[in-house]
Amino acid sequence: MNEHTVKSYEEELALLDKKIAQMGGLAEQLLGQSLGALEKRDPKLAEEVVASDRQIDNLEREIEEQVISMVARRQPMADDLRHIMGALRITTDLERIGDLAKNIAKRALAIADESHPKPLMSGIRHMVELALHQLKEVLDAYAERDADKALAVWREDAQIDAMYNSLFRELLTYMMEDPRNIGISTHLLFGAKNVERVGDHTTNIAETVHFLVRGFNIADDRPKDDQTSSTLISGS
Repeated sequence: MNEHTVKSYEEELALLDKKIAQMGGLAEQLLGQSLGALEKRDPKLAEEVVASDRQIDNLEREIEEQVISMVARRQPMADDLRHIMGALRITTDLERIGDLAKNIAKRALAIADESHPKPLMSGIRHMVELALHQLKEVLDAYAERDADKALAVWREDAQIDAMYNSLFRELLTYMMEDPRNIGISTHLLFGAKNVERVGDHTTNIAETVHFLVRGFNIADDRPKDDQTSSTLISGS
């Protein structure tokens, strides 16, 4: 009976990890599709992303329900408690990444009938590619319980911030050159900000993985480099 109980517990923990992997895969998929919708000005693809976000929301609810049940029935301690609560924290960040992908898709819907400058789209594409790489790496770090890999992702967040700062300035310049560019540039700016926020949530996951494996938080300050709040528009 005791062995059956332990085996059953391990199966529940494995199911939790499986759902996290499924949720993470969906988040990656939606983020990539949202970029495709934005680049190709494809309203059909954008609508698919918006609709598919419900799958992530459903998984979040399933995981929350499983965590509540496990805590109530198993009364986990030490490593098991970190595992279960870490999974819950990661679930919250993945749900937010899904929401951000959906927001990007909505921007794609808003500018579906407009042309946009290729250099600016190139900047957003590079941001999304890096965000997707970091998300994949941090999900692998969770699956492998690799704190060093999680820490490497955590340190890379400043790269997305630097890309966002550069694109922010380009978009401001583009708007100042011709007021007719303000509409589309605003949508692209919000789209880029959503990608930057994806990087923030990926960094959250990296911190959770590090704590899950090592049992203590990362001691250093988070590497942030978003300077847009202090950017001044000069008339010169």
